[in-house]
Amino acid sequence: MKKTLINQIPEEIPSNIQRFISDAKIYDSSSSPSARVYFIDKENGFYLKSSKLGKLEKEAEMTEYFYSKGLGAEVLDYVSSDRDWLLTAAVNGEDCVYPEYLRNPERLCDTIACELRKLHETDYTDCPVMDRTAEYFARAEKNYRTGHYDNSFPSFGYSSAKEAHAALVAGKDALQDKVLLHGDYCLPNIILKDWKLSGFIDVGAGGVGDRHIDLFWGAWTLNFNLKTDKYRNRFFDAYGRDKVDESKLEILAAAEVFG
Repeated sequence: MKKTLINQIPEEIPSNIQRFISDAKIYDSSSSPSARVYFIDKENGFYLKSSKLGKLEKEAEMTEYFYSKGLGAEVLDYVSSDRDWLLTAAVNGEDCVYPEYLRNPERLCDTIACELRKLHETDYTDCPVMDRTAEYFARAEKNYRTGHYDNSFPSFGYSSAKEAHAALVAGKDALQDKVLLHGDYCLPNIILKDWKLSGFIDVGAGGVGDRHIDLFWGAWTLNFNLKTDKYRNRFFDAYGRDKVDESKLEILAAAEVFG
């Protein structure tokens, strides 16, 4: 995970979070323009995320839920005032773009596939987000209506927004599976310690939904981060072909071109 040393956080910190910041080195660890992420180098480490008002509410909720399952970071504070602030304890280990892991792509592929299958077999009866699939498709539909279309995204041959939307409408009802989802199952969001899972981070898109959402992103991240699609079939094999329907991934690709 990228970390750049900074002198101070360039925003007003809520008072009940400031005590975690004092006398600590601070690093900018942001990877998205939608939120700022700061690593606080104190004790065992903390991460502080800042975003627009209301944007981190679901992430705080799902992070607490993953932590209750022994699968994520401990939430130390969530403040929603002029902005949202989410403070978590650091998960022990390194994310899966750590050089040691990338140097062994076969083992990395098998590891994230097996950990995903275990996540999907986790009991979700008390999950606070029980219909993530519906939310996922509602966002895609909204973005289609407002003209958002990213034709640079791997699109399974969809030549236009209209064609992708037609495939989405025709196929979305096929995604009825219900498992506990990460929602953004990419290598930077999976933390390992000596090749064993320590936990998941950035679970704001998580909830109960169709497993193919995570399978789509698992295959995508291996392609993106390893610069080759050669591990796609290995990933599905290691996860378990009994649960993989690749035709459903085409439907998800149709949704993803709308962001």
